[in-house]
Amino acid sequence: MKRYRLPAEWEKHRGTITTYPQAYETFFDRLEEAKDTFIQMVKLIAEGEKVYINVDNEKTKGEVEEKLRAVDANRKNIRIFINPTNDAWCRDYCPIFVRENGKIVALKFRFNAWGEKYPYEKDQKAREVISRLLGIEKVDIDMVLEGGSIDTNGNGCLITTESCLLNPNRNPGMTKDDIEDVLKKYLGVEKILWLGSGIVGDDTDGHVDDITRFVSEDTIVTVIEKDRNDPNYQPLMENFERLKLFTDINGKPFRVVTLPMPEPVYYQYPTSDKPERLPASYANFYITNKYVIVPLFNCRYDEQAIEILQKLFPDRKVVGLYAYDIIVGLGGFHCLTMQVPE
Repeated sequence: MKRYRLPAEWEKHRGTITTYPQAYETFFDRLEEAKDTFIQMVKLIAEGEKVYINVDNEKTKGEVEEKLRAVDANRKNIRIFINPTNDAWCRDYCPIFVRENGKIVALKFRFNAWGEKYPYEKDQKAREVISRLLGIEKVDIDMVLEGGSIDTNGNGCLITTESCLLNPNRNPGMTKDDIEDVLKKYLGVEKILWLGSGIVGDDTDGHVDDITRFVSEDTIVTVIEKDRNDPNYQPLMENFERLKLFTDINGKPFRVVTLPMPEPVYYQYPTSDKPERLPASYANFYITNKYVIVPLFNCRYDEQAIEILQKLFPDRKVVGLYAYDIIVGLGGFHCLTMQVPE
């Protein structure tokens, strides 16, 4: 019998932890727009559960409160913590919350900013504060793991990518078997499903939440690129072929549903001499108690993506939010959030 169990994202939430976009170095000249999009996201989440927001200081807390009032958000469901961070991508430095015999435990894996790519000292400290502020017991685990690199069906299966978890910039002293053993022990899963790599522009080395997600115990949704000349075509098709061979803990094949990739999205960073491709994907949605919040990009596939996901979530309303200003920071709505199960 497993000691821990990582609930699926669609299971009931006590609340959602998130971090306000604050760093110019992440969002550049889109920072103010990213803040406004974030507030719209929080308003939706707060309709069905608590929202806990990390901010750097009292001044920023006042700014967030003013913005929340302006959109008439449910302030009774929102708490703002003074908890300084380096970046907004809470999914990856936040503890991963699991159930243990009826209680919630915060698993604090190590975080190294996606292979030492960016400063992360504040993010490391912030994750310590989060579990304390929520009054949840913390368990330290000596392995690098980001929340966006894994997804579970809540019934024994976990999906991830080789390009991320097996990258030597994460856990160079661990074998694939070592990593599987830790995931099984602490996340309560029996079967690890390995995809290949992620999408162009993803600086996380291929997080699974940009490409493939469980939407129920027996159903997986995955993005595919139809343009054979697009650099995402081959790796996404290879993942799709693997998915068709995957089975659950009882040996039953999963139902695999495809989502389109949006048209390529670009941004010219101040440090670049030409526009760079962003990791835009409809798969980076966040499942709340009431809604499924999906990133949109004002492209011809937006409506199709919403329709596909709505059929997969009959008990929730699927809502799209324009996400260009968020994706400039190389993340989406799922990257901004971490669920705390009941």
